[in-house]
Amino acid sequence: MNIVVLAGGLSPERNVSFASGAMVAQALQRKGHQVAMVDLYLGLEDYGHPLADLFRLPPPLPDLSIKEEEPDLEAVKAARKLQSGSIFGQGVLAACQMADVVFNALHGESGEDGRIQAAFDMLGIAYTGSGYLGSAIAMDKNYTKQLAAAEGILTPQWRTVKLTDREIEEVERSEPLPCVVKIHNGGSSVGVFICRTGEELHKALRECRRLGRQVLVEQFVEGRDFFCGVLDGESLPPIEVIPKTGFYDYKNKYVAGASLEVCPAQVDGKAEAQMRSAARRIHELLGLTAYSRSDFVLDKDNRPWFLEVNTLPGMTDTSLLPQEAAAVGVDYDTLCQKIVDASLEARKEQK
Repeated sequence: MNIVVLAGGLSPERNVSFASGAMVAQALQRKGHQVAMVDLYLGLEDYGHPLADLFRLPPPLPDLSIKEEEPDLEAVKAARKLQSGSIFGQGVLAACQMADVVFNALHGESGEDGRIQAAFDMLGIAYTGSGYLGSAIAMDKNYTKQLAAAEGILTPQWRTVKLTDREIEEVERSEPLPCVVKIHNGGSSVGVFICRTGEELHKALRECRRLGRQVLVEQFVEGRDFFCGVLDGESLPPIEVIPKTGFYDYKNKYVAGASLEVCPAQVDGKAEAQMRSAARRIHELLGLTAYSRSDFVLDKDNRPWFLEVNTLPGMTDTSLLPQEAAAVGVDYDTLCQKIVDASLEARKEQK
């Protein structure tokens, strides 16, 4: 097949997306496919060949490593030759229409929130992962938690807060500490703060103004961090992540050696079954496709608390879903092929 791996985009997870996309592209090439990796935002403006040669002469893959710091998105915008309001860079849609399927390796709001999926549906472009509605709901932590709570899935208490001076002052005055502040549509732990003091809460709320207009302020649950994937309708063994310092933030996720990752997790059988059941139920409830990954905290009483679900989980060499798949005998290349196959089947059913 001719496959476009769509990566990059314009979100704080741009660098992570490139690393995921490059690894996916290599895996699909090893599976015998013709693969071209394309940056959603910058597009093919520097591609030096006719578009018809894209799969025969694909652009070089970027560096697979992930920088510790978040990308400078203003610099990315300034570097773009096609200065327009479109999120699609030069030649992107034409390239995607040439492909048999687009492997969506985007992360964050620029690609994971349903808008790209809706555009592809309207244009008849086949793509991997979940459809527009499930993606949009899952991207919004508030809506996802409402659905989870209504299903009886244990999730920390929360409220949404608009980042106005008045609402910020009210939260600082009334919110029990410790608490967690997170942007409602973020990923890769960008815009997530654990606040144990009033000063930390004050700083977190103002920092989040840089990333969005509202946040989730959530009950802090002390415990161990677990992550449970779903692949083609079946839950995978959960993985435990133990950061060497701090919590599982952007750096601890993507810097090799920053966290200890144990898979299959050493956890009580009942708690494991609850996590796997909740992850599968969330996947079904939101109508997700092919794969997803749900995040949990296991408290001192062995109760798993659902935090959020990711419809396009990371696919880097330190990412969690590939490790979970490997625990049940699915190697990385086979995982990528399974995602393609399950997604194409779902797109056929949607038609």
